Amino acid sequence: MEKPICVQGPKYGLNQFGGALKPLLFTIFTFCFMGVGLAQSDSLAIVQLLEKESLTWRMGDVAGHAECWQERPYNRILAATPDARVIDIPISTMINPPATIIGNGGLAINSNYKMKIDGNNAFVSHDELSINPQGNETKSIEMRVLEKVDNQWKLVGQSALLYKEDDNEAKKDTTSYIQTVDITTGRIETILTIDEHFEAPNWHPDNYLIVNSKGKLYNLDLDTKNMKLIDTGFADQCNNDHGISPDNKWLAISHNDVNDPSPKSYKSAIYVLPIEGGEPRRVTKEVMSFWHGWSPDGKTLTYCAERNGNYDVYSIGVNGGREKRLTKTEGLDDGPEYSPDGKYIYMNSYRTGHMQIWRMRANGSNPEQLTFDENSNWFAHPSPDGKWIAYIAYTSDQKQAHLFGKQVKLRLMNLETREITDLTPVFFGGQGTINVPSWSPDSKKIAFVSYSIN
Repeated sequence: MEKPICVQGPKYGLNQFGGALKPLLFTIFTFCFMGVGLAQSDSLAIVQLLEKESLTWRMGDVAGHAECWQERPYNRILAATPDARVIDIPISTMINPPATIIGNGGLAINSNYKMKIDGNNAFVSHDELSINPQGNETKSIEMRVLEKVDNQWKLVGQSALLYKEDDNEAKKDTTSYIQTVDITTGRIETILTIDEHFEAPNWHPDNYLIVNSKGKLYNLDLDTKNMKLIDTGFADQCNNDHGISPDNKWLAISHNDVNDPSPKSYKSAIYVLPIEGGEPRRVTKEVMSFWHGWSPDGKTLTYCAERNGNYDVYSIGVNGGREKRLTKTEGLDDGPEYSPDGKYIYMNSYRTGHMQIWRMRANGSNPEQLTFDENSNWFAHPSPDGKWIAYIAYTSDQKQAHLFGKQVKLRLMNLETREITDLTPVFFGGQGTINVPSWSPDSKKIAFVSYSIN
């Protein structure tokens, strides 16, 4: 459900690198190996190691991070900061870091890898873009020294040069990072970086995502990374509540119909149109209505709607008709989605005075609370295989709001054991990150959007 944009967060000072970048761990030094060329299997293993090392630091996984390093008498970790300081960091900082500097969140994107591999030694350089949980960017040029130990690559040396862009080149607006996370390995892949505000990926089996931006919908090809506009006819004020039908032939959208006679300031109604594009057909008569789920048989839509000042969960036939109110509690009930077998509707609800994940029978009966923590939990998305739900957790109490520009993380619940794990570190996101179903068809990955601002 669309909410007003509100960006918050302090400027990113040098003393705040812990969230998005290892604190004080970098400068430039030079190594040279003589010998054989790059082996593809080794290069892939090295990239995966560097991704793991970055992610485990931000997640606070001390044991996992220590596995990336090998202690040697010649370990050297150096830091050159933008204010011209050079700092020598002991290897113990990597093997057994103080709790105050690890696990502070943020995301990083590595690029421009260059490698020299000589037997059991490797020298790697790459660029790194780090985004802290407040959405601020830091850029660095990284240099890494590795050794193969018991047939596993390990880091034995590291440096980087942190730098700031010239003011004339500094970004002035939101950057969107359209990403996927593997629920088994935790690997985060950046599909596309774009200097505009994009939201809410749906994952089509033909290997593309549907995303929205500034009232329009786009098709993002996961192989080519090409993006093209979807023809939605007159519906040019689509918000981030859209999704694909079970037979993959139709698209439900939520469009602000400014011509609706309602006196409400925002007039979102639900429409359906062919997946390849075309003229939308209106389904809901009343506004505000925000789509969130298709029934497995494709005959029914479920949605959040405001009626008489209260937001509740409703359902309606895909061809329209009379809507059915499924929740009647005070406070917001939002984000309804059907389970793959059609038995349940998952949702987030404020009925206890704190936003948590719930589910109920598809007819609205037998509501059951699933999360009980201090986070504000939103948008539970059941996996296609019915084994999991993924959802977004605001790390502070947001009451009934789900604004953009907050500290959030993605979490995963095993529906059999009810065990909950973190899928990502804390990052800068919120509204637009994961509003709608975004699972890969094989239930192995989830698409989402993170952001930065400068």
